[in-house]
Amino acid sequence: MEDSNISGMNSADAKEYILRFFSALKITEKQIQSLEDDIAKWQSRIDLAFSKGQTELAMEAEKEKNLIIEKQALLKAEAQVLKQQIDEMRRQLPMLDSRQRSVDPDLLEQELLMAAGYMPGDEEKARVERQFKEIEKDQTADAALEELKAKMKS
Repeated sequence: MEDSNISGMNSADAKEYILRFFSALKITEKQIQSLEDDIAKWQSRIDLAFSKGQTELAMEAEKEKNLIIEKQALLKAEAQVLKQQIDEMRRQLPMLDSRQRSVDPDLLEQELLMAAGYMPGDEEKARVERQFKEIEKDQTADAALEELKAKMKS
């Protein structure tokens, strides 16, 4: 059941992945139904061969019918596994949705501006103030460096 672990996917990818499993299940179910029709066809051939006294032909038809029944049994088992995997993945979907967070970058930017004491729309004012703070910091660092050089010379 390794295929049914969708914990590393986002919700959209997981839904697409589940859809592929569901498509495989539907194809398998159609194959099972087709084999059911083949079984009925071979059974009617068996009955016809017996009614005509063709026992050997009826036995060959019986072998063919049994092969189809075996193939159908394998497909039914495969369909059951697919159903279990789909159910398991569907149970995991709500967890993926709850883990997934969406962030609106514009809203986040406005909230950060407000937290810094600005009003929404004051982005330019905040940028200019940041630039002045950087210049002032550089100027303070240069002054401290000059003072240190002066002390070292004396």
